[in-house]
Amino acid sequence: MKQLIIINGPNLNLLGKREPEIYGSQTFDDYLNILKSKYNKVKLDYFQSNIEGELINKLQEAGFSYDGIVLNAAAYTHTSVGIGDAVKAIETPVVEVHISNTFSREAFRHQSYISAHAKGVILGFGLKSYDLAIESFIL
Repeated sequence: MKQLIIINGPNLNLLGKREPEIYGSQTFDDYLNILKSKYNKVKLDYFQSNIEGELINKLQEAGFSYDGIVLNAAAYTHTSVGIGDAVKAIETPVVEVHISNTFSREAFRHQSYISAHAKGVILGFGLKSYDLAIESFIL
């Protein structure tokens, strides 16, 4: 059985409340239950933090033991050289995901410190971006 982990960054704990016109009205916990049911042949773990160092620690911890990491570093995508370096340093492949199309938003969101080190990037498909990332590891 493949073991994957979803790692979410800052403010994604507010899904369902935060800017529903961009992020929708569903909480991530509710969506995670759907993912676990849909991909029941995969062990799917989850971690969320608003703190950059905790995200780096989790990447380093998971980066040598999981079959894949689905990473939505949220705003840290555009600011954190440290998270980009952590993705580069680990062995486990990482798929970078974003709920919104970051290229249709503010110009600073067009830069990612993660993409160059990721297996792939999926953005703009709402929460379905996570489905696509998981499928990239199991197909």
